[in-house]
Amino acid sequence: MTELSHTHSHAHTLLPSDPALRVKAIESLLVEKGLVDPSAIDAVIDSFENKIGPRNGAMVVARSWTDPDYRTRLLDDASAAIAELGFSGMQGEHMVAVENSADRHNVVVCTLCSCYPWPVLGIPPVWYKSATYRARVVRDPRGVLAEFGVHINSETEIQVWDSTAEIRYLVIPERPEGTDGMTEEELASLVSRDAMIGTGLVAAPGAE
Repeated sequence: MTELSHTHSHAHTLLPSDPALRVKAIESLLVEKGLVDPSAIDAVIDSFENKIGPRNGAMVVARSWTDPDYRTRLLDDASAAIAELGFSGMQGEHMVAVENSADRHNVVVCTLCSCYPWPVLGIPPVWYKSATYRARVVRDPRGVLAEFGVHINSETEIQVWDSTAEIRYLVIPERPEGTDGMTEEELASLVSRDAMIGTGLVAAPGAE
């Protein structure tokens, strides 16, 4: 098992056996003591489920695949183009979109901490924040991507983008073949968080 894989799996072993039940118990206790307003909890949950998260980024990607003018605006000024769809806020003020192609594959990291575009990707995964990923993806991006199951041929350049407090990146993955007749919503459903970080690819419908 590789060090990165170990880090990923170890994080799961730290979870309680029934985290949802424990969270509910803690929530009930805090509400009972008057320390937390239930409506505030509902508002936070609604934000993460419906207002921020990978589904927002996926909608940006899908729009760029279907609207050439939007794609041009996105690559020219990602912050403004993303805001057109209603996605903006803290951690997403200064966005840059980078586009995958047959000649270049992009992957994002934050080597100093874990800067991440919350409005379009939600909460950063544990592995993104790990020292292992942050150090290794810069030195050996092709090898790290292979551990994620992303095998990039030797003729394709891999560009690593280092996020900062000032700039955060969104990878626009390549549109898979066989999706010409799909709607934006259907296309968005194909786009994963990892594909928008660069540690995943978008597969055609029905592909394993």
